[in-house]
This record gives sequence, C-alpha cells and structure tokens, in this order.
Amino acid sequence: MNQIIIAIDGYSSCGKSTIAKALAQKLNYIFIDTGAMYRATTLFFLDNKINFDDDAAIHQALGNIKIHFENHNGKRITFLNDQNVEDAIRTMRVSQSVSPVATISAVRRAMVAQQQAMGKAKSVVLDGRDIGTVVFPNAELKLFITADPDIRAQRRVSELKNKGQVVNFEEVKQNLLERDHIDSSRADSPLRQATDAILIDTTHTTQEEQLNMVLELALQKIKS
Repeated sequence: MNQIIIAIDGYSSCGKSTIAKALAQKLNYIFIDTGAMYRATTLFFLDNKINFDDDAAIHQALGNIKIHFENHNGKRITFLNDQNVEDAIRTMRVSQSVSPVATISAVRRAMVAQQQAMGKAKSVVLDGRDIGTVVFPNAELKLFITADPDIRAQRRVSELKNKGQVVNFEEVKQNLLERDHIDSSRADSPLRQATDAILIDTTHTTQEEQLNMVLELALQKIKS
C-alpha cells in the first residue's frame, strides 16, 4: 500500500477538519490541523499584545512560539508552548483575528516550514487554506471543500454553543464572510482551489456521507 499525502483545503466551517480527522483515523494516518497552528499563533499575538503591523515584534514572537499536537482520549489537542490551548483557540476572539494574522508573510513561512517538516514522512492528512497549492503542491490527493454560507454559519454556531459560548448567528456569518474575503484576496498564498483538486460541496451531505466519499477517493489513490 502506498503512503500518500492528503491535502484538504476550503472555506471556514465547511467541515474540513471534521473530514480530515475522521479520514486520518480510518487510514491510521497522522492528522495535522494547520488551522489550529494559525489560531495558536493568533492567540499568542493577542495575549502578548503583538501589533500585527510590527514586523520586528512579529519576528521576535515567532521565535517564541512552539506548537505541537497530542492525542488525549481519542481527541487531538493543540499545545502552545506546552500549554493546552484547544478551547482558547476556538473562541470568537481568536476567530476575529486569525485571518489577518494568516496574511502575514513571516507567519505563513514559519507555519509552512513546520507543516512540511511534519508531513515529510507522508501518511498524513492536512487541512487548511493553501495545503494543495503551497505547502504540498505535489500531494497525491487534493480535496477542496465548500458549503453554503448559511449552513456553515449554523454549524459554527452549534459548535460554539456546545462549548458554552454565547454567540449570534449574524455575527458568526459575517465573521465567516470576512474571513473568506481576507483568505481569498491576500497576496501571500491565497485560498484557492488547486487545478487538480476534487471539489466537494458539503451543504446537503451528512458527516458520514462526507467521510465515505473522501475515504473511497483516498483508498483509490493509496492502492493505485
């Protein structure tokens, strides 16, 4: 059986991470949550009052950021400088700033270098915005995930409410649309579908249907 790299790109809250985690588990692959890496960096910037326009402060801060993942009771946990930040990076406070931080070239270079090092041995599933176009342009399987904005917003609201956060649907939807615009229009590694990526719309599909679809595609590539 071949070992491959699976790159999953797409918009916020369209199911990328859910698909990637489930697929990695089915294949016994390593899941690398690249979005969590940008969120952890954003959290560090916010907590340490790093000005997003201060290049010197950003470079210094990046030298003090160590991100790694651990599996706890079947759940993948994000650690920032050895502290569990999994819940902290999913708040609206971080969501409202993660796209501007992700446009910073120095941040992207630092994160891409870490991601490429993690995926060098293959047998990995990565999800993000530029995995199939920048991080691993030669990935054997590339998927691009999308969904209707209202559906995406409702999924995000449900996710946040399940974590005990009080959120407003319109505020969440506006945040998603703003992030779409920033991610798609940034100069450095914009969100776009790779020419050889398979488009998957999750608007009217269940998580089980989505997993079955991508698992079949992955197994075809692994066996070929």
